Amino acid sequence: MSADTVLLVIDAQESFRHRAYFRNDELEPYLERQQALIDGAKAAGIPVVQVFHVDPTGPFSEASGFVRTLAPLRIAPDAVFRKTRHSALIGSGLDVWLNQNGIRRVIVSGIRTEQCCETTTRHASDLGYAVDYVGEATLTFPMTDAHGREWSAAEIRARTELVLAGRFARIATVDEALAGLERKAAA
Repeated sequence: MSADTVLLVIDAQESFRHRAYFRNDELEPYLERQQALIDGAKAAGIPVVQVFHVDPTGPFSEASGFVRTLAPLRIAPDAVFRKTRHSALIGSGLDVWLNQNGIRRVIVSGIRTEQCCETTTRHASDLGYAVDYVGEATLTFPMTDAHGREWSAAEIRARTELVLAGRFARIATVDEALAGLERKAAA
C-alpha cells in the first residue's frame, strides 16, 4: 500500500439529481471513469475518501435523504467526511485525517469540476500536497455567463484543467493516475 496517497471522491452524491441544472448528457462517461478510478485505487491499496456536501435545507440537506452515493457508483470508502464549503479541506476534518495518516499526495475526482473539485485542488496545493487532478473523473453541467453565453461541460472541464495544470496540479487521466498508483504499490 502506498501510505502517502489518497483518492478523494468529492460530492458524488444523489443531491445533484434534484437540481434544475442537472443533465444526464455526460453522466455515463463520468460514472464509468469515476468507478474505474475507485476500483483501481482500491486494487492498489490506496485509501478512498468520500466527501459529501451538506447544506441546512434542500437536496443537500441530511434530511432530504439525497446525501448518499450517486447511483450506480460502488464505493467502500476508508473514510467519509461532510463539508459545508467548496473546499473539502475546510471544516470537514479531512485536513486533520490527511495529516494523521501521513498523506502527501491527493488524487481529486468527483462533482462539480469547476467548483468543489477545483477549489479543493487549489487548497490542497497551497497546503503543500502533490495533487493529481483527474478531469475525466469529474462531472459538471453547462453554465451561462453574465453575457448570455452557455459554456458546455466540456468547455468548463478544459478551462479548469488549463488553469490548474502545472500551477496547482498534474492533470492526469484515470489510466495515468492509476499507473502512478501501481508503480508506488509495487515499490
